[in-house]
Amino acid sequence: MRFVFRTLVLAMLVAAIGGAWVLSRLNRPYEGFSQPVFLDFAHGTSTRSMARELADKGVIQSAWLFLAARAFERGANLQAGEYKFDKPASPLTVYGRIARGDIFYMELLIPEGFNMFDIAEAVEKLGTMSAQTFLAAARDPEMIRDLDPHAPTLEGYLFPNKYRVYRYTTARQICRMMTDEFRAQWKALGARADVHDAITLASLVEREAKRPEERPMVASVFRNRLALGMKLDCDPTTVYAALLQHRYRGAIYRSDLENASPWNTYQHAGLPPGPIANPGVSSIRAALSPAETHYLYFVAKADGSGGHNFSESLVQHEAAVARYQRALRR
Repeated sequence: MRFVFRTLVLAMLVAAIGGAWVLSRLNRPYEGFSQPVFLDFAHGTSTRSMARELADKGVIQSAWLFLAARAFERGANLQAGEYKFDKPASPLTVYGRIARGDIFYMELLIPEGFNMFDIAEAVEKLGTMSAQTFLAAARDPEMIRDLDPHAPTLEGYLFPNKYRVYRYTTARQICRMMTDEFRAQWKALGARADVHDAITLASLVEREAKRPEERPMVASVFRNRLALGMKLDCDPTTVYAALLQHRYRGAIYRSDLENASPWNTYQHAGLPPGPIANPGVSSIRAALSPAETHYLYFVAKADGSGGHNFSESLVQHEAAVARYQRALRR
């Protein structure tokens, strides 16, 4: 009887020591790789297959450790998706990440006022595609044709927001996410206006008005000039025309102002053929409901505030321009 008791005690001691040893291994960080490892587990991938791939890529030291981790995480369901491993982690940590579905993604942040060229640069910085690949998708207006049959590209409908992008997300899928967000925002506004003209005007407001409270007044200037048949003389349209012709040099030159492009509102009355940027909700609201003013002109203030001086007459405007120029010379 004493022998049996001692045997049981010994077995329990061995089990305890063994369990402690396994637990120590499960909590020990391991790094068997020199470059970040990406593993994409498809739906239906078994725990054993995951364990083998993780071990083969050096994320864990041995497949059995991942299987042992399962015993400590009973009830957890491993999630399909792509995972990035770029620093030492224990088998329990690795198992926990996959059980939580902590899949790898990148954030694409698109500020209000970005045009499709700006967005293309932001996408390229993610390292998944070239700017030209994105632009090729953005130049195809097909996915917005039902809302705007006259859209020359997706410009104006790539709604500014933060987007979750994966390594295998295509340019077309990014455009789809952005245009879907535009649809949701446009529907929420309940606007009855022509979407093409409204978003084209909103894009001009977005690029001209740095301060949100001035957007309805900037919109009123453009609306008033349109009503009188005056050219809009909107500087950002000359920049956009140059961008489309691959000749923008970082500043506006006389040749830009004299450019015959239909996008240049210094040469052509009315709105340009389409939006020149992707406006946010504030600018869209301003375009839909401009302030009630008689302003026909505005010029930037020289105090660096981003604000403008608004004028009803050319005489007032020229005086404001002269004050601006004098302030710059001080």
